Amino acid sequence: MQATDLEPAVRRDLLSLDKSNAESVARHLVMAAKLIDDDPRLALAHARAARQRAGRIAVVRETAGVTAYHAGEWAEALSELRTARRMSGGSGLLAVMADCERGLGRPERAIELGRSDEARALSGDEATELRIVVAGARMDLGEYDQAVVTLQTSELDPSRTGSAAARLFYAYADALVAAGRTDEGLTWFLNAASADLDGETDAEGRAEELTGGTHPADDLEL
Repeated sequence: MQATDLEPAVRRDLLSLDKSNAESVARHLVMAAKLIDDDPRLALAHARAARQRAGRIAVVRETAGVTAYHAGEWAEALSELRTARRMSGGSGLLAVMADCERGLGRPERAIELGRSDEARALSGDEATELRIVVAGARMDLGEYDQAVVTLQTSELDPSRTGSAAARLFYAYADALVAAGRTDEGLTWFLNAASADLDGETDAEGRAEELTGGTHPADDLEL
């Protein structure tokens, strides 16, 4: 891995380091990004090494936080993301932070983050991801109807496709089923399956479960 594999904007953030250290930090960040999906523990080791060398740079702390999140180290992830947020003044990846609170068994805090001023300023996919996490926190508390309401947004458009749409439709379907609205849940699992162009969810399988193991298309007129 070469330091030049790092995004230019991130490389610019490392300019305050001496050249040798910047090169080493950049390589660790590249490796963390490369490994995060297949080997999150090793990715975290690289992110920690980068943090040890450049702990005063916000993007390094953010990378450490995101990598810790993928490795299931909720407390470490939350600490790093809070630090990055203080340093950069940004939103601090609120959805990830809220999900860390859920991972730590604190769904109420996840809901509080969803009510924050920073949350209200989010838009697009970032706002959608936070809605999904907050709805999950409601589900953790057994507040299924509130979870449904949390996810009711103009983004619930069955004509949409792609990862964000599929994840939103899936979460909405899950909340509807949990709230006892199974028929509606089935419809939205089917919408999620249609939107899920990359096969990221098991929406089609969930729909088949709800129809007794038969393919939904055999029982429903779409």
